[in-house]
Formats: sequence, structure tokens, C-alpha cells
Amino acid sequence: MFLLNDIQIGRYLPGDSFLHRMDPRVKIVLLFFFLLLIFFVENVTGFAVLSVSVALLMVFSKVPLGMQLRSIRPILWIVLFTFGVHLFMTPGTEVFRLGPFTATWEGIARGAYIGLRLVLLILLSTLLTLTTSPLRLTDGLEALLSPLRRLRVPVHELSMMMTIALRFVPTLLEELDRIMKAQKARGADFERGNIVQRLRAVVPILVPLFLSAFRRADELALAMEARCYRGGEGRTQMKELRTGRLDYAAIAVFVIGAVGICAVSLGGLPIAP
Repeated sequence: MFLLNDIQIGRYLPGDSFLHRMDPRVKIVLLFFFLLLIFFVENVTGFAVLSVSVALLMVFSKVPLGMQLRSIRPILWIVLFTFGVHLFMTPGTEVFRLGPFTATWEGIARGAYIGLRLVLLILLSTLLTLTTSPLRLTDGLEALLSPLRRLRVPVHELSMMMTIALRFVPTLLEELDRIMKAQKARGADFERGNIVQRLRAVVPILVPLFLSAFRRADELALAMEARCYRGGEGRTQMKELRTGRLDYAAIAVFVIGAVGICAVSLGGLPIAP
């Protein structure tokens, strides 16, 4: 049950930090290149700098650290599984043996690196949605995809669909939590039995969840029609997106930091072979 409440992607927490005030277009672009940088770095020093940078962003966002760190818990099993695979599958100096499998120091280093990489990806993605309202996120995506209009791509509709889908993640999770509590109150047990029995117990949850999702989608469509929504053709924005000094300063800091990290990654101690 705690996993449902720990998923933070799609949630927005209003605030007045510099991340909240930044242009959403700049945040999306910088996030994209930051994620590329995480995959590019293979150096201990460079990766340490990246980790410290993410930690500083988390602190300066003024979003409760507990809320941000809870987003890691749903993927802990993936991190542990990835760590275990690299621990026993990476050749090198033996640490201990577990049956036919051999754990190595190189496997420990590689597994920790891959696991930390996944954690940083989740933290950065969660930080974007926590500090950007759905409306501004839609405007930012639409502005970035606007060149595709020349190819007759419905940019506005695609941006709105992606943002609505992202925004409905926490809503559906809350609905799922409510349904599970109602089923438990009626005697349902989701934590006992083998895998087949647990899968069967999930069926009574999926049916009302899908019905609730379809009902919410229908209500949203009716609300948009009642407000005369007809797509992005000829639409204007009440608040135009503007790139200010804060955004240019963030871009400059990122470029300087990225160049420095790339320079460090070209030499020094690699994480593991």
C-alpha cells in the first residue's frame, strides 16, 4: 500500500523557488541534456559531481526532501535486482561465492553505479513535475514541439494528451488506494497466498479502476466541450512564456558544469570495466 503513496511523478507542489520560476521550456531541455549527461559519465569524480548537483537541486527546490525521496521506494526492487545482476555477472576480483555465482569488487562498483543512475533519473523526473504546474508543462511542451506543425503534426493536442496522462497518474493512484481499502474492508486479502491467488485478488480491483478512469475521461471531455474547446487552432495564451535572466543564468551554469564534467570524464579513475 505504501508504494501507491510514494509515487510522486505527476504531482505538483506550488512554491516560490527558482525552479518553480524557471521557464518550463528551459527546464525540459536542461532535464533532457542532464539525463544524457548521466548516461555519458563513466568517471567516479564526474558522477560524484552529478550526484551533488542533483542533491543541491533537491534542496533549492524547497520541496520537502521526504516527498522527493519517497519516489525512490517503488523502484527499489529494480535497483536491487540490477545491483545483484552486476554483482555476480561482472568479472574481476572475487569477494565471495554463492553457489555457482561469484561476487566481485568490480561488480559491486558497477552495480552501485547503475543503481545510482536509476535513482538520479527518477529524482530528476520527479523534480520536474513537482516544480512545474500541468498548464505550464503543457505550454512548454507545445512550444518545444511547435516546429513539427510544418509537418502537420497536431502539436497542441499531443502536448495536452501527454500532460493530462501525466497529471492523472496521482489521481488514478489515489483511486486505486481507495478501492483497495474498500475491498479490504469487505474481507479481501491482497498479501497472502501464492502468485496466482494474488493475481486473482487483483481482478476485483481492476474492473472498478477502469470504470473510474473511463468516467473521469468522459467528465473531462464534457468539461472541455462546455468551455468550447476545439483544439489548438487559433488559441492564444493568457500568460506568454518568457525566458528571463534566471533562465539564462541556469543555462550558463549548466553548460559550464557539463563541460567541466565531460573534461573530468575523459580521464581519471573509471567506475568499473
